[in-house]
Amino acid sequence: MNDKVAVSLDLPVAKKNQRLLPRLLFLLAIIACLVAGAYWLWGSKSNPVNPQNILTVEKGTVEENVTALGNLQPRSYVDVGAQVSGQLKKLYVDIGDQVKEGDLLAEIDATVQLARVEASRAQLKGLQAQLAEREAQLELAQHQFQRQQRLRSQSATSEEAYQSALASVKVTQAQIEMLKAQIQQTESSLKGEEATLGYARIYAPMAGTVVSLEAREGQTLNANQQAPIILRIADLSTMTVWTQVSEADVPKLREGMEVYFSTLGSPNRRWHGTLSQVLPTPEVLNNVVLYTALFDVANPKQELMTQMSAQVFFVIAKAEDVVTVPMAALNPVDRGAKRYQVQVLTAGGVPEWREVKVGVSNRVTAEITEGLQVGEKIVIGGQRPLAGGEAANRSPRFRGL
Repeated sequence: MNDKVAVSLDLPVAKKNQRLLPRLLFLLAIIACLVAGAYWLWGSKSNPVNPQNILTVEKGTVEENVTALGNLQPRSYVDVGAQVSGQLKKLYVDIGDQVKEGDLLAEIDATVQLARVEASRAQLKGLQAQLAEREAQLELAQHQFQRQQRLRSQSATSEEAYQSALASVKVTQAQIEMLKAQIQQTESSLKGEEATLGYARIYAPMAGTVVSLEAREGQTLNANQQAPIILRIADLSTMTVWTQVSEADVPKLREGMEVYFSTLGSPNRRWHGTLSQVLPTPEVLNNVVLYTALFDVANPKQELMTQMSAQVFFVIAKAEDVVTVPMAALNPVDRGAKRYQVQVLTAGGVPEWREVKVGVSNRVTAEITEGLQVGEKIVIGGQRPLAGGEAANRSPRFRGL
């Protein structure tokens, strides 16, 4: 009987404790949030920003550019070949030699060509001698015809003798015309043979530097099928940079834009030029579409050489003497409007977020057009603070509840 009374007395107490438990849990959650907020506020003030992440805002230059790789080629060059066949008898130049237009470069054995010229000259002399003979015969035939004309007027000759004298004059005149045509043909052939003989001596078609030799003394050259190349002369005072640009960057290029490059041998030196053209036909390498962009650069001291590699920068936009900050210090707010946030240290040394507007930028540096002044201090690598709703949604305690 007493046990039953005890059980009945404990039931109201248990029900009361069950009603108080949710309230107690809610109260504990509120206290935990207050403690976490106080800890965050105290920690942000008590933990100073790492001095290594603090940067003073300064002025500088910002470039937005397209980078590409290229190589150097002479703007003007000519491949000097042989127009006649034969053995290369003599080379008068070597690689690196400076030549002027008209300088003798090489000589080919011209025995065959000389023999043809001599034969044509002899043939021409023979035809000229025949012409002189026929002209003498014409003179005699004309005298005989004139005599026959006088005799015919006196009826002292026959008609047959008169007609024979007339025919002799006409035949001799025709023979003379034929010989003159043969002489003209032979003279033309002789000019061609003499020109071919002249090709055995090869002269420089332009001034420049001998940059390559494709043949050696004693080598036999065959010009019947294709003109063999002996050497190349190039004008190294102006070089052309052949640059391969990806199809994604080609729309950013325009003729006349500023370009500069550096070479592997002189990475700290810049050579400047102006984009002259972009070739319309691309080259496909490993499924990558590349377009060739060309620009010239002066090379008066010939420090740039053929086939040198070049790291090329096409300047899309440039801002000089402007407020600049590292891109690492910026957090995007609206990329389309070029609006970002940056952590700025107040006079009391407490970081606060400020919205700024960006102008010209690249992967490293950005121009600040609004929101920052020279001399202010910013924090690099700061993370944008979360809004209250975001923080609550990310809290594991609230997700559990």
